[in-house]
Amino acid sequence: MARISKEQLIKLQKKFRTDAKIGEQFGITRQAVHQLRKKYGIESMIAENVERNEDMLRLHDQGMSGMALAKKFKLSVSQTYRILNTPKATKKKAKKRK
Repeated sequence: MARISKEQLIKLQKKFRTDAKIGEQFGITRQAVHQLRKKYGIESMIAENVERNEDMLRLHDQGMSGMALAKKFKLSVSQTYRILNTPKATKKKAKKRK
């Protein structure tokens, strides 16, 4: 595994924002960066983006496709659908249908 200190990882995360982009800089996988974050107890910057997630849900409710959302927010399609299918998001959808 790459020799990245906790302090370096925090700085890299602020600069590159995603595990995948940090991994590209060091020639390691996104998963390896994820493991380092967990080892050091550092949360993902993307996971905490509540405002972005709410915007995604609103646009999806207005009819925007998952693919279009992924492109707009520069996320993978799988990450986009994970956000759209979180328990919080599915509860909001269920309430709207009632």
